[in-house]
Amino acid sequence: MPITDDAVLAPASELVDRLRGGSLSPVELLDAVLDRIERHNPTINAYVLVLAEQARAQARDSEERIRRGEARPLEGLPVAIKDNVHLAGTPMTLASQATKDKPSPVDSYVVRRLREAGAVLVGKTNLPELGTVPTTENRRFGATRNPWNTELTAGGSSGGSAAAVASGMAPAGHGNDAGGSLRIPAACVGLFSIKPTRGRISMSPAGDPPFGMNVEGFITRTVRDNALLLDATHGSEVGDLHIAAPPARPFAQEVGADPGALRIGFTAKPPLDLPVDAAWIDGLHRAATLCEQLGHHVEEIEPNWQNDDMLGLFNQVWAAFFGNVVQEVIDNGGDLERIEPLNRALYDLSREIPSGQYWRASSQMQAVVRDIARAQSAYDVVLTPALAKAPIPIGALWEGSDLDPTMPIINSAMFTPFTVAANLSGQPAANLPLFEHDGLPLSVQAIGRMGDEATLIRLASQLEQALPWAHRRPALG
Repeated sequence: MPITDDAVLAPASELVDRLRGGSLSPVELLDAVLDRIERHNPTINAYVLVLAEQARAQARDSEERIRRGEARPLEGLPVAIKDNVHLAGTPMTLASQATKDKPSPVDSYVVRRLREAGAVLVGKTNLPELGTVPTTENRRFGATRNPWNTELTAGGSSGGSAAAVASGMAPAGHGNDAGGSLRIPAACVGLFSIKPTRGRISMSPAGDPPFGMNVEGFITRTVRDNALLLDATHGSEVGDLHIAAPPARPFAQEVGADPGALRIGFTAKPPLDLPVDAAWIDGLHRAATLCEQLGHHVEEIEPNWQNDDMLGLFNQVWAAFFGNVVQEVIDNGGDLERIEPLNRALYDLSREIPSGQYWRASSQMQAVVRDIARAQSAYDVVLTPALAKAPIPIGALWEGSDLDPTMPIINSAMFTPFTVAANLSGQPAANLPLFEHDGLPLSVQAIGRMGDEATLIRLASQLEQALPWAHRRPALG
C-alpha cells in the first residue's frame, strides 16, 4: 500500500525504527521516495543520477534481511550520495563537462560503510563543478534550487543532497565539507548537519587534502538522524594521514544526554572583516539567550581570528587544492578546455605557486589556526551565525566573473565567512536550524572542541528539544 508524504518526510531515525519494527516496508519507502523524485526533481534539480533499479534490488534485500531478523543499523533507509565520491558501477562526474563518464570500480570508504550498514543508495546528487564554491550551480547539470524559494540557492557544495532531504526526495543525504559544504547548504534549507572532526571518517581512496580540511558527513532533519549515520560510518583505513580518536560511546547515545552546564562563547564577528546582516546577528543572540535559559554559562567573545594575512594565505592553499583536483581530472582523460573558468583560473594560479611558497603559506596559516583554536579552547562551544546573509539568488555568486573569473571566491566570502575556520583547525562544527526569518530558515553555527562531537550532539539535541525544527518544511506538494 502506498505510504503518505508525511511518512516520507519523517526523520530518518524514525523511519529506521519503523523499518526494523516491520510497520514500514523498505520497498514501499523507496517507491515513495522515487515518486517524490519524479515529482520534484525536475524543478529542484537535486539529483543528477537516479539509481532506481539498483536501489529497488537493495530495498528487496533489506526487506528479506528484516524478515529474517538480520537487520543492520540503517537497513532499508534511502540515502542520497553526493557526486564527488565513488559509488561502484556509476560515474563520478564532479558535475563537470570535463570528466569522463566511466564507472567507478570501487566504493569510497563512506559509501562502502553505508552499504554495509544496509542503506539503500538512491542516486547521486548535484554540486558546483569540483565542489569549489558554496552554491550548487554548474554548466553540466544546471543549478540546484532551494525548496523554500526556487529563485534562491540551496547552498553548496553539498547543495544537491541538502535539497533532496529538504524536499523529501531522501530521508538523509551524504555530503562532505572542506570549507562549509555541509553546514552552508543545511543552513540554506533548514536542516541539521555536523562537520565531524578531522579524520573522523576516512576519505579513502582519495588522498587526504591539506590540513585534513575535507571531511565526510551527512545532512539530516534531526540530530539523532545524523548521529546514527556517523555511528555507521566513522573509522579509518590503513594509509590515512588524519585519524580521529574513537568516540567514548556511540554518538546516538549522546542524543538526549545531559550536556551539563557548558561554557559557551558567541560572536558575530567573522574571521574576515565583512558585514553580517542584522537578522543573522539577531538569530545568534536569540540562540545565546536560549542557551543561557537552559543553564549554560554564556558570554560574548572577541576571537582573534581576523588576520590581515589569512585571506591571501588561504587563497594560495585553496588554489593549490583545487588545482590538484583539476590535474586529476586531466590525468584521467579530462579536457582542460571544458573546465569552467573559475576552476581553470584556480588551476592556472596553482601552477604559478612555487612549491616552497605553498609550503610556507601552509605553515604560516597553520600558525594562525593554532592561535584561533587556542583562543577557543576556553569554551566548550563557540556560537556564530551560520551565514552572513540569507540564501542568495541563483547566479548571484557569479557577478563580476566576466571580468575576473575568480570573483565567485570573493563573493563566497561575503556570503559564508564563518564556516572555513573549523575546517582549518579540524574542529567539529554543526548547523543548528533554530529559526526562520522572512519565510526562510535562519541557522546558527556551533563549533566544538577538537574530537568532541559528543558535546555538540548533546547541546544540539537539547536545543532541538527546546525549539523543535523537524516539522518545518518548504511548501512543496
